[in-house]
Amino acid sequence: MAKVYTHICQHEKEILEMKKEGFNYKEIGERLGGYTRKQVKKFVERYNKKKRELAKGKPVRRRGRPSKHEGELPPSIQKLDKLSQMRYVMASKDRYIKRLEMELELMRDFLLLTERK
Repeated sequence: MAKVYTHICQHEKEILEMKKEGFNYKEIGERLGGYTRKQVKKFVERYNKKKRELAKGKPVRRRGRPSKHEGELPPSIQKLDKLSQMRYVMASKDRYIKRLEMELELMRDFLLLTERK
C-alpha cells in the first residue's frame, strides 16, 4: 500500500517537541511516518535559520515568483507577535528603499556618461 504524502511542515510542533525530549532525527522520522533522517535534519535546519533571521529583523523571502497578494503578510509572519511583524514590515521597506537608491545612482551614472543632466 502506497504512503499518503504529507508535508513535513505539518508536523512542525511534533518534531520540535521530540527534539526537546532528546530523540534523534532518525527516531523522529520513523515515529512521524517514514521520513528519513536527512529530511528531518534539513527541516530543523531551515526552521532554525528562519527563526534566527526573524530575530535579526530580516524578512524571510520565499524563492520564486512573488505572491499575488504582495501587500499581505505571509502566514508564517502573521502567527508572530506584533513587534516581529513590524520588524518584518520595516525590513521590507528598508530593502525597497535601498533598491530605489541603487537605481537612482545607476540613472545618474548613465546620464553623466551620456553627458546629459
